[in-house]
Amino acid sequence: MLQVSELESGYGPMQVLWKPSIRVRKGTITSLLGPNGVGKSTFLMTVFGSVTPWSGKIIYEGEEVTHLPTHIKVDKGLTLVPEGKHLFGGMTVYENLMMGAYLKRAQQYREESLELVYSLFPRLKERGKQLAGSLSGGEQQMVTVARALMSKPKMIMLDEPSQGLAPLLVQHVFETIQKMKAQVGLTILLVEQNADASLAATDYVYVMHEGRIKAEGTPEDIKSSDEIREAYLGL
Repeated sequence: MLQVSELESGYGPMQVLWKPSIRVRKGTITSLLGPNGVGKSTFLMTVFGSVTPWSGKIIYEGEEVTHLPTHIKVDKGLTLVPEGKHLFGGMTVYENLMMGAYLKRAQQYREESLELVYSLFPRLKERGKQLAGSLSGGEQQMVTVARALMSKPKMIMLDEPSQGLAPLLVQHVFETIQKMKAQVGLTILLVEQNADASLAATDYVYVMHEGRIKAEGTPEDIKSSDEIREAYLGL
């Protein structure tokens, strides 16, 4: 569904990505793992178009989208949930969710999408009239992911969805990610520092270090390599 080949990008004169290549198959969860500061978030933002690619190629559903603007990529069903909780704090949970359904394609499925979101995150239905800014950190993260689902995506990229959450909430987040694949049929590209939780939930893994892909394989492949686990994942 997504194929990225030898992608280069950065900020000003500083190069961050040094030709990483990955492939994300339709209907799977693919994880991009590695310690903080190695270029994982930059990779997602470059694929999404928030950071301009310097070179390389991005193919999405058989079409080259390397230099397409972000809003066109969203219209094609590709969306990104960035790191952190980027909510409208003075608006209710329901209003934040409705902001996610702004695309014409998504508007006609708004009620259907809302029911789906509530089935994945029952607590959001209870909190519908509450201001988003008054929610707990875990609940705000739920709203952030749920709002992205309201855009009716085909593929969703998640950047550190478990960051700063208590262990019990981390487990809930990863269970929900697996439901998004199994029940909704979404294709998911997941960036995480929490290697243990990611390896338990994912179908295929890439390990990034210093802007390059250093290893790839199934979760079993990665877990069975002491060198990879110790050098890049801290396990």
